[in-house]
Amino acid sequence: MGHVELPESGISRSVGLAGAPRPRTASDLPRGQGFDRPQQVPTVQRERGARALAGPGRLLPLVVCVELLGLGLPAWLVLRADAQPKALAGAVAATAVWCGVRAGRGRYALRAPGRPPGALTTPGDWLLLIGVLAVLWTVVDPSIDPAAAVVALIPGLLAAAAASWARRLIRSGRRRMVRRVLVVGEAAGVDRAVGVLTSREDHGYRVVAALPVGTAALSCGAPVPGRLAPAPADDDASTVLGAAFAHEADLALVVPGPQFAEERLRRLSWGLHDGGLELSVLSHLSETAADRVRPSSAAGLTLLHIVPPLRRGLQPALKAAVDRAGAVCGLVALAPLLLLVAAAVRLTSKGPVFHRQVRQGQHNRPFTMWKFRTMVADAEQRRARLAAANENDGPMFKMRRDPRVTRIGRLLRRSSVDELPQLINVLKGDMSLVGPRPPLPDEVSRYDERELRRLAVKPGLTGLWQVSGRSDLSWQETVSLDLWYVDNWSVATDMGLMARTLRAVTDGRGAY
Repeated sequence: MGHVELPESGISRSVGLAGAPRPRTASDLPRGQGFDRPQQVPTVQRERGARALAGPGRLLPLVVCVELLGLGLPAWLVLRADAQPKALAGAVAATAVWCGVRAGRGRYALRAPGRPPGALTTPGDWLLLIGVLAVLWTVVDPSIDPAAAVVALIPGLLAAAAASWARRLIRSGRRRMVRRVLVVGEAAGVDRAVGVLTSREDHGYRVVAALPVGTAALSCGAPVPGRLAPAPADDDASTVLGAAFAHEADLALVVPGPQFAEERLRRLSWGLHDGGLELSVLSHLSETAADRVRPSSAAGLTLLHIVPPLRRGLQPALKAAVDRAGAVCGLVALAPLLLLVAAAVRLTSKGPVFHRQVRQGQHNRPFTMWKFRTMVADAEQRRARLAAANENDGPMFKMRRDPRVTRIGRLLRRSSVDELPQLINVLKGDMSLVGPRPPLPDEVSRYDERELRRLAVKPGLTGLWQVSGRSDLSWQETVSLDLWYVDNWSVATDMGLMARTLRAVTDGRGAY
């Protein structure tokens, strides 16, 4: 029989590594050494969950009241002042539809830990409200003036935006709800899960301990309060509950594997739920946004339906329209700056103002990309001599202090102004405002199948790489970010990334 120690609580557990273990009961656990009995765990977990949810939940009734009154009352007053028929009924209908739209799209739900708020959610809901009401009023009472109805609903948009902003502001002032996670599974899977969770901070999960299956050593550095037997055991649940209680974990994250198959996982879920501990199962669908996953069931099987990436339909068409309109507006608004930079480049170093370079675009089609020249005129010829100084661990060439960069070029690169001529490429349709960076042909020649998927969408003027560290990222981190965007992009995601780009450009980190 193997012997496992729980250092924090002084509890020892007997786990059979060769055969089935001895069944454990509450009386087997000594008092006064960390916790008394497993029956205490449900109370602790319920109290911890209640404390976590109490803060944001208290604001919900006030937010709903502000939104309903802010939309219904002004709508009634405007419709009545304009002598519109059935002003009160119209205002009530608009309020009911608004409440349904907001609730149906999850605006009143508590945000899951680590899930970022959507971009432009309130204006999007308001436009959906206008569409629904237009259909209803056309069917029920065509005499209502559409222009007056839209004007009547504008105060509601402002009130909803103000209420949502205030709720987000108040909630952000509180300490973000963090889930304390106990990772359970085979050593390799545990190491990978812990490594990914601890490498980033844009989520609400904190690993407090790991409970591996078998005797293999962990390299992730997480505390190991015990181990599970390689074969299913009757005390799997009590071992996990004890480890969770010792480290005050409120979530068990299970990494499935050959030694943690369906039946064992199901029995563990029974024990953990009876013990008051929440359970999550790590999916192997990495780089897939949660919004694309739809759970369903068939014949007792739990199925995960993966929505295909956006390639056709309204959103790609809207993205193309936003790209062209944004490029035109950008070129017109930034024309004075572009002329000033062009003069500075021309007067401070020999060579052309623009640097034109062949890059690979969507579906690996080549195109000529435009940039302000930031290097000496013969930079391409000097690159071969600098190959040994490449600081990037992949096919992309990057040097923090590249001797080919001019003095004005360093300033342009740090501020990303050198990229602005690519608005011409966006206008021509070779690029998008948001997307992966366009690679060079020799870089693409060294891509594997995974990396080639970066070319499934148009390259972008900005993207996840821009707001996540730029040149400070490793090659694999860059590829992972690009692949996430390729499969999970949306117009709302693009809007959010463009807003975050301004902050990244102002900060300047990773730009060289």
